[in-house]
This record gives sequence, C-alpha cells and structure tokens, in this order.
Amino acid sequence: MKFARNVQFEIKTGQGGEFSRVLHAEVLPLLKKQAGFSEELTLVNEDKGLAISVWKDRASADAYVKDTYPQVLAKLNPMLVAAPRVDTYDVTASALAV
Repeated sequence: MKFARNVQFEIKTGQGGEFSRVLHAEVLPLLKKQAGFSEELTLVNEDKGLAISVWKDRASADAYVKDTYPQVLAKLNPMLVAAPRVDTYDVTASALAV
C-alpha cells in the first residue's frame, strides 16, 4: 500500500524565493534518488506551505526519514519559522490526470 507524508511549515517573511530555489535545486533531487519515492506536491502561499510526498510503502518513507530527511531539514530550516509538523497517512485512493 502506498504511503504519504504531509509536512506543514511556515516560511519566514521574505524567504519564499529562497525556499523555492533550494527546494528545486537541492531538495527535489535528493527525493528523486530515494528508493520507493513516487511523487512530491508542494503548495506554498505567502508564508505557509504544505508538502505531500508519496512513497511506494511505509518502509521506503521510514528509510527516507532516517537517512535523508535530516539533510532536507538542514537545507530548509534557515527559511522556516519553526520545525515543520509531519503527519503520515496510508494512501487509500489516488488519481492522476494524463
């Protein structure tokens, strides 16, 4: 069963552009290299964001949390107000438009 991580965060004032740059240049390439990674959807408004990553299974997501997520946090923390809130879910339905 697919598994999802929902990460909620608040971006410091004036840091939205830098957040986006680091996300595209440094974070997404790390995610794409992770075993079991399926997709990432990151939504941002003026100062808040939501990132949903989908994984092949819970074990793949757990390996990412242990091995790579600390690196991701180190890259993004300078632009965040506080530590992100992370929730996890089993994916019970999914549809992609082609």
